[in-house]
Amino acid sequence: MPVRFVGSLLCVAALLFGADIVLAADQPQWGERYTRNMVSSETGLPAGFDLASGSHILWSVSLGGGSYSSPVVAGGKVFIGSNNSDPRDPRHQGDRGGMLCLNEKDGSFCWQLVVPRTGGDDYLDWPGVGLSSEPTVEGDRVYTVTNRSEVVCLDLDGLADGNDGPYTDEARHMTPDGQPAIEPGPADADIVWLFDMRTGVGMYPHDSQHVSILLDGDFLYLNTANGVDNTHVKIRRPDAPSLIVLDKNTGRLVAKDGEGIGPRIFHCTWSSPSLGEVGGRREIFFGGGDGVCYAFSALPPEIPETVQTLERIWRFDCDPTAPKENVHTYSRNSREGPSVIMGMPVFYKNRVYITAGGDIWWGKYMAWLKCIDATKTGDVTTTAEVWSYPLERHSCATPAIVDGLVFVTDDRGNIHCVDADTGQPYWTHDVGNAIWGSPLAADGKVYVGARNGAFVVFAADKAKNVLFATKFDDEINGTATAANGVLYVPTLSRLYAIR
Repeated sequence: MPVRFVGSLLCVAALLFGADIVLAADQPQWGERYTRNMVSSETGLPAGFDLASGSHILWSVSLGGGSYSSPVVAGGKVFIGSNNSDPRDPRHQGDRGGMLCLNEKDGSFCWQLVVPRTGGDDYLDWPGVGLSSEPTVEGDRVYTVTNRSEVVCLDLDGLADGNDGPYTDEARHMTPDGQPAIEPGPADADIVWLFDMRTGVGMYPHDSQHVSILLDGDFLYLNTANGVDNTHVKIRRPDAPSLIVLDKNTGRLVAKDGEGIGPRIFHCTWSSPSLGEVGGRREIFFGGGDGVCYAFSALPPEIPETVQTLERIWRFDCDPTAPKENVHTYSRNSREGPSVIMGMPVFYKNRVYITAGGDIWWGKYMAWLKCIDATKTGDVTTTAEVWSYPLERHSCATPAIVDGLVFVTDDRGNIHCVDADTGQPYWTHDVGNAIWGSPLAADGKVYVGARNGAFVVFAADKAKNVLFATKFDDEINGTATAANGVLYVPTLSRLYAIR
């Protein structure tokens, strides 16, 4: 079955943990820095546009036909996953995973990361899909995860300014096995260092990698995307960690979780971590592939010499009555079975907001938006739930929280607006098809795209007010991004910059 996921969205760098909205400019990471809240403080964003006439369309570019990621904007560049069905470089022919680096001003091509397929089993690296991991940018460094489960640090300017090293084998890396090495050029990515998660931590990939790296000081926190094999009923690497930490300077492994999540993973580990400060303590929040939300102590600033085990502060089982053993016997059961977490946990005012429920392809329909008290310790399953709001189907989304309202989407095609304090529902709206992305709250508006190409703009208010609706020619699997006064909308085959 083709990979279909993406919990997508965007936002702006947070200057303070728990801040409602912060000053915006670039959007160097998927979701608000640290907290992962899907909001932006950009203003002057369009309430509408006309695809036919091009009104308000600044530029648009081809992404081939396999984009399942969301754009990230930093340093005058726009980064987005793309496949190679519309080759930018004639030297690269055939199916590849890829990430484009575009000029923010006009969408012109700067360079690309081209990654051959893993080969041998489509479920290790699904054909036709571009890089599904949104990169994280800091200064002149770009951190992301390839379709071959490699964590890479890239030079912001590609190879146009030379090969920074210490990694210098770009020629072999971008060439399929058994073929003569392609000589790198200025249009190719410059890999500074590379960490292979398959050999480095023993994980086993499934479908495609969806990882958004959380950068904190010298550390990169990321989910490993460990998952089932092609049978969908077996975890090949049950001992592999689900959450790891790398040294951003060298790519060396410095920490990993010790929770033994592997055997309980129902499908894959596609939820990326967030960070917040609770009572003066910095905590990493992580949604496991077992439907449990975890909080770990953030590492102290000093880089450890040996690999550490992350210290767990609390665990919250989002579906405590669900089966915990032999979970794969419930595969294809739409009525009962275990839960998973695909969207990121959002930290907001000492609470964690997260979606959880049955897997959207292989599991039950039942799902929820949960609000968790982040101040407790231990197993807080029975003590930390502030409220729970039922969803019609599971959600891939990361919530957007603004002005005391939570906006979230689900696979049924609904967008929901609920009260952040109480979980009281205010309104829902059906866009007519599944939504795999997240809502973006920005400039008093909420932007939502669906898999039938529908794109709707709502007022960010407790009263439902549809400001604009249109339909793109292709499905929308990612989420809109706002940066420097421009709204970016990704579809399966094109990226639109709208102002």
